[in-house]
Amino acid sequence: MCGICGFFEYKTHKPANREVLSDMLRVLHHRGPDDSGAHFDKDLALGMRRLSIIDLSGGKQPITNEDGTIVTVFNGEIYNYRPLRDELESRGHVLATESDTEVIVHLYEEFGEDCTHHLRGMFGFAVWDARQRRLFVARDRLGIKPLYFAQAGGALTFASEIKAILQHPAVQARLNVEALNNYLSLKYVPAPQTMFDGISALPPGCSLTCDSNGLKVRRYWDLSFANHRNGHLREEVYGEQLETLLRECVQQHLMSDVPFGAFLSGGVDSSTIVALMSQFMNEPVKTYSVGFEGDGEAFSELPYARMVAKKFKADHHEVIIRPSHLCELAEKVVWHLDQPLAEHATLANYLVAELAARDVKMVLTGEGGDELFAGYARYSGERFAPLFRAIPQPVKSLALGACSHLRGMRRQKLALFALSQPDEITRFVNWFPLFNSEMKQSLLSENLKESLSGYGADYVFAEHLSRTDAVEPLNRMLYVDTKLWLADLLLARGDKMSMAVSLEARVPLLDHKLVEFAAALPQNLKLRNLTRKYLLKKVSKAWLPREILHRKKQGFPMPSSSWLRKEARSFMRDVLSLPALRRRGLFNPPFVEKLIAEHENGFADYGGLLWGLMNVELWQRIFIDSRVRPEHTKPSLAPQLA
Repeated sequence: MCGICGFFEYKTHKPANREVLSDMLRVLHHRGPDDSGAHFDKDLALGMRRLSIIDLSGGKQPITNEDGTIVTVFNGEIYNYRPLRDELESRGHVLATESDTEVIVHLYEEFGEDCTHHLRGMFGFAVWDARQRRLFVARDRLGIKPLYFAQAGGALTFASEIKAILQHPAVQARLNVEALNNYLSLKYVPAPQTMFDGISALPPGCSLTCDSNGLKVRRYWDLSFANHRNGHLREEVYGEQLETLLRECVQQHLMSDVPFGAFLSGGVDSSTIVALMSQFMNEPVKTYSVGFEGDGEAFSELPYARMVAKKFKADHHEVIIRPSHLCELAEKVVWHLDQPLAEHATLANYLVAELAARDVKMVLTGEGGDELFAGYARYSGERFAPLFRAIPQPVKSLALGACSHLRGMRRQKLALFALSQPDEITRFVNWFPLFNSEMKQSLLSENLKESLSGYGADYVFAEHLSRTDAVEPLNRMLYVDTKLWLADLLLARGDKMSMAVSLEARVPLLDHKLVEFAAALPQNLKLRNLTRKYLLKKVSKAWLPREILHRKKQGFPMPSSSWLRKEARSFMRDVLSLPALRRRGLFNPPFVEKLIAEHENGFADYGGLLWGLMNVELWQRIFIDSRVRPEHTKPSLAPQLA
């Protein structure tokens, strides 16, 4: 696990600037405080910061082939590297380390760009082919590990985090207004966009090749629902196959030469991971959970987490989040995220990661179960959307109107609104957006509206839906959520918040073999009547308490709406002050003030909207006003590049 970066002056062919690479490595220190390395070849520079997890003494990067003509830097873990190593050695390759990184070099020698097809794991890596003067960059299938790139000044610059790319003098920090528009609809910026104009995210399952002819991005993997088994097997057989895969994936993800643990929310997914870990380990699983102080106790999942920890005799640890954390850590969290992310739970992610990092260097998490097995309420809603649309319009209007007058019912109103839409794309976009289209028209300044091209969230969803082979409405929604919500929000948040404290987070439910198995399941094994995650719950029934299997889904809630009315009120008012809003010229100040006033007075719950706007302002202060704040960087352990 580490952070990687580099640049290739493929147009100018001027010598790679060693100081630029040193600066890039410096801002990635948190991703790999254990070691660093660099490789230069005329107009090419590669760098990495290492968090040592496997082969602690021999896995130093960059790693090369036997004659030094193929060089790689790698971020992630390859869980099938041992059988790959055996196969490569049988083909005559000589491997000098026990590191999973080294198999990438020799796979590239054997298979070229198709080397990605052989990898089972999470990864972002770059391979330099000195003979061909070609740079090859790839990201894992689901987007577990991040990878960004920019073309500027005749160079391709890439890194695990955007802040490293900004260290290249040809790259400028400018707002991408189209990305801002999508963020305000979706809560996140959808790849390949980033909030920075001219900087792109390499989409999941994609690779990039750059040589003197230019740059080419290609998709090497996509999630297919075409292998649908149509219920030809008995339910018990599917259950047995799922259990076998779950055991295999969790066992593979336990591969480590350092202490490790697990995040435990008390939900089905994380509890299943802990249950299986306890079966494979000879010592108690170290588990880490988060709760909330004061008003937040009603949101806390700690009782469920404690129940699971007790059942499996875990070595359990907890952190309690206070309102002051929201004010103290907001700017730091945005800096680590690189981009605004309108999710209060990001703060909880950071603090539970910080707690775990005191004891371990790696954790397993339950991320991905909802997108694989249909765990969100909107999946049930989508299935019943045709029934709602059949209700006479006057009755629907009454239902929507009633919700609009009920305090705290914004989500229910949006759900009914989404259900009422006959168009699939409109329905998907309107399942709990940050700002709906009507509110966004009131929010945006006239100048910003005029600068937008019109390719908003509906265009993003349409593009993804045009690519999937899924036919059933449920599977089409699962595809979109896997490509967008999971990759660009949940996994981005998980990676950035864990690596902020030098902690590796692994996601066994997102092993691509398990993902492909889930996609091929008959729909009624994912969603049966109103029971979501049907087959996963049936398999986990053998391990988990009944209270965990049948509890109401909470996600990762935070009482931030209450805090923004009370303890964090002055902080919110400072960040969204009228002078700040006028200076930016992005939003309509009277409308923002209206949102604040109605939220403070309890007339509406706009906590999520206001937190989303606060993230935009904090991001601009950090990255646009001051590029990268030096006080957030740590002392450099960059290699001597002279």
